[in-house]
Amino acid sequence: MKTFLTLLLLSASLALGGCATVAGIGKDVQRGGQIIQDAAR
Repeated sequence: MKTFLTLLLLSASLALGGCATVAGIGKDVQRGGQIIQDAAR
């Protein structure tokens, strides 16, 4: 679980670092949420 959380935080920080706008951050957060939902199924 720690490894998953670490990877999640790392990917989130990279995704947020690549965003130039608030809309871009929203899209990245939405995409991350979709990935987590798909993994939970």
